[in-house]
Amino acid sequence: MSGSSQLPNGHDAAASSPEEAEIVEINVGGHIYNTSLHTLKSDPNSLLGVIFAGKSPLPLLKDSRGRFFIDRDGTLFRYILDFLRSKRMVLPENFTEKERLLAEAEYFRMPAMADQLRKQSHPASHLVKRFSELNAGNHHIKDLKSAAEAVKSETGGPGYITLGYRGTFAFGRDGLADVQFRKILRLLVSGKVNLCREVFKDTLNESRDPDRGHAERYSARFFLKHNFLEQAFDALSAAGFVLTASCASGVNGPPTNTEQDTEESRWLHYNEFIFFRA
Repeated sequence: MSGSSQLPNGHDAAASSPEEAEIVEINVGGHIYNTSLHTLKSDPNSLLGVIFAGKSPLPLLKDSRGRFFIDRDGTLFRYILDFLRSKRMVLPENFTEKERLLAEAEYFRMPAMADQLRKQSHPASHLVKRFSELNAGNHHIKDLKSAAEAVKSETGGPGYITLGYRGTFAFGRDGLADVQFRKILRLLVSGKVNLCREVFKDTLNESRDPDRGHAERYSARFFLKHNFLEQAFDALSAAGFVLTASCASGVNGPPTNTEQDTEESRWLHYNEFIFFRA
């Protein structure tokens, strides 16, 4: 940056802006990050883009070691940087702080990230909002029916997903045989590929699927990376699926090998749940 300019508060913009540096070291709530200036300015309308372009009327604070300091949640800031780099919201399994991350995205003025978070957290409310936008703003949509079809096109559409599992009960050691816990060996998923990917996202394991073709095909070779049945139910419910049928079966008799005749083998069972979205 050539020369220096005075900000409205009297601070020197050249002294407050890191435009001459390629790698920037930032202290965010006590967490230290090293990133490129290009990443920080990749969204010029975001708060970070404005600050690190030297366009903010407020000075950049610095910590005792001269690092730029931002007084926000340092743990969640990694996802802010990830989104600036890839423009995609990819969160780890069992991530439980989406509401807090949404607040960070809104603070840093990143509406695209906030929209993706809302869609992941509350798919139904996202579709309602999108429905209203389409119906109000798109002159090519003449009635509610066509608006609803436009919203539906943003998801995988209607269809069935079958969730199955083989399980038993885990019994305690001698003297604790009355303590029983559900023991699920694996959660199996069957259905149209694009629907399964939409619902289960990063928790879907496709490693056993031999046909890596188009997303409109069907597969019965998927399973989930976790064994939490209720988490799978939550994902299906959030995507608008409802339970339409279920069935269960147990073992017909004790194992032929008496050495395997354990309490767990006596309680082996298989359950299936069929979900549908209109």
